[in-house]
Amino acid sequence: MSAQAETESQSRSIASVERAMDVLLLFGRSSRPDLGVTEIATELDLTKAAVHRILTALRSRELIALDPVTRRYSLGHAAIALGRAYMARTDLRAMAGPELRRLSQQTAETVTLSVRRGDTRLYVDQAVPAQELRMEVSLGIPYPLHAGSSSKAILAFLRPEEVEAYLVRHQLDALTPKTITEPDKLRAELATVRRRGYATSLGERQEGAASVAAPIFDHDGLVIAAVSVAGPATRFKPHLQEAAQPLLETAARLSARLGYHG
Repeated sequence: MSAQAETESQSRSIASVERAMDVLLLFGRSSRPDLGVTEIATELDLTKAAVHRILTALRSRELIALDPVTRRYSLGHAAIALGRAYMARTDLRAMAGPELRRLSQQTAETVTLSVRRGDTRLYVDQAVPAQELRMEVSLGIPYPLHAGSSSKAILAFLRPEEVEAYLVRHQLDALTPKTITEPDKLRAELATVRRRGYATSLGERQEGAASVAAPIFDHDGLVIAAVSVAGPATRFKPHLQEAAQPLLETAARLSARLGYHG
């Protein structure tokens, strides 16, 4: 192969990698949990054929997953693993660690940190108490924004148009019999969360669990995360309200350290 041909081949390879990265990054910045081929092609000004080739390559590495029913694509296990590796090194997680442990000691219950990712949120850290019966969560698994206290603490403080767009995109599937699945009932619940500054849940995401959660804001005043206190409902339910004040103080300190002055 001539030097010129080799250079042209390398340029084409680099261009292909760049297009694949553009597709992957589109999923990362989209507010939607999944995307279709036409949406991707339109957004990135690519042909559908090119998008199909890129998605096939990304699926082979489990960076992208295909829903066989809807034929829409979402981030795959490998991409989530990369996200978890990144979150393990972010300032927010490192900053929050001591606060989570202190709050767990104060309340004698599990304290978690969740971050928003599009129309979902995921746990990125937790501090567990020295109790034989306690709650523990799985890190890095996405949950919808309408189920559970951490989800509602984030959803409630999004812009009104973002909340309404979420309700349009999702059917509010039930994760348990206690999950709020009616849009108007959820709107009323979110108004209550905004008024008092924190959300509560009694088995809405996980049966038998009780939790209270508060939002964390960045320097622009945007909600980016939530901190929660959770425990077995039989023990923690009577103590939800008394845990709210130290929880709010913890969330306020974390928001302030991120530059929030609200």
